[in-house]
Amino acid sequence: MPKTRVVFYQEQDGHVPVLEWLDTLPAKIQDKCVVKIERLRERGHELRRPEADLLRNGIYELRIGREGMNYRILYFFHGRMAAVLAHGLVKEREVPAKDIHVALERKRFFEQDPQAHTYREE
Repeated sequence: MPKTRVVFYQEQDGHVPVLEWLDTLPAKIQDKCVVKIERLRERGHELRRPEADLLRNGIYELRIGREGMNYRILYFFHGRMAAVLAHGLVKEREVPAKDIHVALERKRFFEQDPQAHTYREE
């Protein structure tokens, strides 16, 4: 299976929520997140629990845990070969509905104009 293209969602004003969230995390957690993102790149739609799970309405979560803390990166697929990282959070139990709503809004914006909402490294 070909690799999945993983892109970071970018807001209209240029900020990139998942990258900004990752920068707030300890280095070891950042490293674990990078490993999960690579697994998503390798497995795409085939990535399943315990590494990923479908939440609802096309929003999935990458599941990262360390020392009793649960880190999540919410993402969605755009077409067959692209996964868009939309939102990051730390949670205790289930992913709060407000966080899923943020990811759904970003999905809607992305689908309206993928070019404007795709982060590109300079």
